[in-house]
Amino acid sequence: MSDTRKDLVPESGFDYNNNPSWKIFRIMSEFVEGFSFLSNIQNSVTFFGSARLKEDHPYYQLARQLGKRLAEEGFTVVTGGGPGIMQAGNQGATEGGGNSIGLNIQLPMEQRSNPYVKQGISFNYFFSRKTMLDFSAEAYVFFPGGFGTLDEFFDLITLVQTGKMEQHVPIITMGREFWEPLGKWMEESLLNKLQAIAETDLKLWTVSDDVEEVVRLIKQSATQQAQTNKRPKDKLRQATRRMSETEQ
Repeated sequence: MSDTRKDLVPESGFDYNNNPSWKIFRIMSEFVEGFSFLSNIQNSVTFFGSARLKEDHPYYQLARQLGKRLAEEGFTVVTGGGPGIMQAGNQGATEGGGNSIGLNIQLPMEQRSNPYVKQGISFNYFFSRKTMLDFSAEAYVFFPGGFGTLDEFFDLITLVQTGKMEQHVPIITMGREFWEPLGKWMEESLLNKLQAIAETDLKLWTVSDDVEEVVRLIKQSATQQAQTNKRPKDKLRQATRRMSETEQ
């Protein structure tokens, strides 16, 4: 009888790239480490947006301003840990004296954490990182971005639409000239032409360029959420519950 165990662990160590069994363990470890890391972070707001925007871009400065104001109000700012809007949010949080978190991704062309991340964790897989960015925040703020930002935006509103996330958790889009045409397209194509969504689905997010209005909305929602004593494990239970037949 041949010893098949030799196939599981190559001489070089764990064969994450070629052996499916080791890939599964690596995925599991990212989820365990990610959930453990986030379980100790309370009162957080997650920022999304383009990694390509420079520091002199108006949207960068808008994200920086919001990050600072939220930090001054006692919120932790969570981002993907990279450049652009992510750096802007972390920079603002640092300038506001708050906690600044980065959930980074390992890429072939190396992405390093921006210098304003105070606490960070790195992921190999986009899907595990995205799950962590979506998990357990008091609010989610989207600035203009590319495919990744849009992917995360549609992922979040789908979670709310299907009951996997509480509807009272704010999803806010900042940058009217970017987001309003997208909302109009969804209304005309998805709602009016295809009837692929409900009219109420277009109210799952709020568009605003007013920093103080956004801060006020997030504070109000956070107070309401605190009254329900929702802890990270409660939100995990909500995210993994079965969908009803009407939601599918």
